[in-house]
Amino acid sequence: MYAFTNPVGSGTLWFHNLTTAEGTPVAYDPQARAFIPVPPFCANREIIGCNWIAPEEGAFCRSCAMTRLAPDPGLPNAISNWADTEAAKRWALDNLGRWHWFRPEDSGTRPIFHMLADGLTPAGMGHGDGVITISVSEADPVVRVTRREALDEPYRTMIGHMRHEIAHMLWWRLSLREDFLNAFREIFGDERTDYTAALQKHYHQGPPKDWELFYLTSYASAHPHEDWAETAAHLLHLTDIADSFVSTGLKSPELPIHNWDPYSEPDCGLLVHVAVTLAIRINHINRSMGLSDIYPFVLSEVAHRKLAFVHNWLRRGTFGY
Repeated sequence: MYAFTNPVGSGTLWFHNLTTAEGTPVAYDPQARAFIPVPPFCANREIIGCNWIAPEEGAFCRSCAMTRLAPDPGLPNAISNWADTEAAKRWALDNLGRWHWFRPEDSGTRPIFHMLADGLTPAGMGHGDGVITISVSEADPVVRVTRREALDEPYRTMIGHMRHEIAHMLWWRLSLREDFLNAFREIFGDERTDYTAALQKHYHQGPPKDWELFYLTSYASAHPHEDWAETAAHLLHLTDIADSFVSTGLKSPELPIHNWDPYSEPDCGLLVHVAVTLAIRINHINRSMGLSDIYPFVLSEVAHRKLAFVHNWLRRGTFGY
């Protein structure tokens, strides 16, 4: 993610900013990838702190317009959790926009989001036919950590959820191409295998003992659809780690060139090598403060091949059709 220039003064703006340090209102223009100080602002600005511009006064921004179902405001913390969830969505969508997904030049279907809060029963998460359902309750760190520990996961964040569920939608878009499906099945397996039965088996029996040799996470071993979504999410994790490192002006001998753009890098092997090296170093810094590793994963040879496959298709963006 970029670090942005202040349009009305000195200093840096970060992706979540609503104002400059001096208090001047600003909004993010995802088409220009820059902050501007003039309306119209998103209609959700006062409700959930959305900091994107809108096409006209009183309208939703490009991201908020994708949310067709908002959580019940009468449920505890629903609005604050929804705000944090939408912030994660904006971040993930802007990342994908670097490869032209869901921007005006993309003529394909946009995702529809249903944002649900936990009521008497927990809200689920998933994707089906272009509709992405997200439990905003997981924006609460206590809820999220409780579920992460219950599922024995090393990593669980709202940005992670967004990248995973949007990845399912991207697969749905790409699956319209027969050449994609044939290539996908060669490396990930046949996605026509019964999905419900595969998940039930995974939750009852657990992953294969040697899953680390073939998958990025144990959940990826459940079904080819989940293997794709986990791999695509990890590609976005790693690309954004590297991009954010460069954008904040940090230096490393691993960076190929000055002002290297990870999103423009055609060599997935190089991209992953740099990102993982940077992540390992940042993990070490986090440990100095008793914090969790930002990227607590080990990549197998097979995982590298799957990342390269996903990288090839996602970098094509809308122009791969």
